[in-house]
Amino acid sequence: MHTFTLPEAAKLVGSLKPATDAAGRTGRYISIANLLKVFVVFHIDQGNAATIALDVVQASANSGTGVKAVSGNRRIWTNLDLAANDTITRQTDAQSYTTDAGVKEKQVVIEILPSDLDLANGFIWLAPRTGASNVANLTQAMVYGVPAYPGSAQPTATA
Repeated sequence: MHTFTLPEAAKLVGSLKPATDAAGRTGRYISIANLLKVFVVFHIDQGNAATIALDVVQASANSGTGVKAVSGNRRIWTNLDLAANDTITRQTDAQSYTTDAGVKEKQVVIEILPSDLDLANGFIWLAPRTGASNVANLTQAMVYGVPAYPGSAQPTATA
């Protein structure tokens, strides 16, 4: 039996609950204080041929205090047609990602390192964000954190 167990090897946090919203929205803020790396995984069921901008924002408190974009480029992967295959493709490093307009089920992964945040000014909170699109586009995001000290009892990342 393999020893890898996702709940013990990663911090799993639902950050952006599944919803449709034409105006865009920001998910729950997650602390990176005890994490070495974070993967924000967006899942999209695109019901309308309108693109969706995806990024990650940072704040100095879990309430979104001083919210600002995470600067610099980061690694991004996508699967723009989950019904066709399970292949994830590395994209050009960028600060954000905008989907194509194809009416498909999609997955976008954005990798965040603590050094991507403004740690010097207390910005240890991050949240996934979607831009304005169309009310027929369903979006959600899950955050997978790589803990500094893996184990069965991970400290909270939401308070």
